[in-house]
Amino acid sequence: MKPALNFDPVLLLKAQGIKVAFFDVDGVLTDGGLLFSESGETLKRFNTLDGHGLKLLQQVGITPVVVTGRDSKPLRERLVGLGVVHAHFGTEDKQPAAQQTLATLGLDWSEAAAMGDDWPDLPVMRRCAFSCAPPNAHVEVLAVAHHVTQARGGDGAAREFCDVLLVASGRYVDLLNKYAQ
Repeated sequence: MKPALNFDPVLLLKAQGIKVAFFDVDGVLTDGGLLFSESGETLKRFNTLDGHGLKLLQQVGITPVVVTGRDSKPLRERLVGLGVVHAHFGTEDKQPAAQQTLATLGLDWSEAAAMGDDWPDLPVMRRCAFSCAPPNAHVEVLAVAHHVTQARGGDGAAREFCDVLLVASGRYVDLLNKYAQ
């Protein structure tokens, strides 16, 4: 099957060699809205396209890592369901958490990509070889991102980021053909 997806070759060169991808949650894996139940429980809406993208990354050897300023039971359950092993919850200072994960994996910033939407994500995004933001990200984040997705956060933006990494890895077509049989 010939893929319908097409990215700028310069963008793909920038995204080559990535072995770990850092994701913010609110505004990236969700739309950034916070819903609270009457009992005070935080409710989040996740997009299945984004979730499948994280699973596909794992299939090609790119480790997805979540670094988020919040923590919630629904988030933890979602990550377990996706097989995401590396996650840092409740941290506003995201760069040390990302650095710790890189050390654990034996990788460095030149092998890392990140997707974020607000100021706390900037230190990680600026250090990574490739960074991405949804179009509803803060203007300062948009200014440093190598790629701004067409989809908004929580509506497939993370999947688009994953797709860029998959195409850049040279494995996108093989994965697509496995599903298209």
